Amino acid sequence: MISFKEFKKIEMRVGTIKKVVEVPDSKKLIKFQVDIGGELKQAVAGLKGYFKPEELVGKQFVFVTNLEPAKLMGNLSEVMILAAVEGDKISLVKPEKEVSDGTIIE
Repeated sequence: MISFKEFKKIEMRVGTIKKVVEVPDSKKLIKFQVDIGGELKQAVAGLKGYFKPEELVGKQFVFVTNLEPAKLMGNLSEVMILAAVEGDKISLVKPEKEVSDGTIIE
């Protein structure tokens, strides 16, 4: 269990995926550029095989934006996309309606 105060430290924002590329030599990873309100950030996620690039580009999703950056197979990941995972099904978390990039999730 974490306190509400601890939970409030997690910054989640809406962002639009602008570009998606596969990570070479990886069976699972893709790399994408995300507009988080006028600022482009890079994310690396194990979504290869679940989504085609054209299914993601131009769409809005929810991202955790204040995690420490991590390197995955030499690629910097600055934000994390949120997803529901059930077995081999993945559903990416997105706003019900389009909102401005950078909108904070409260």
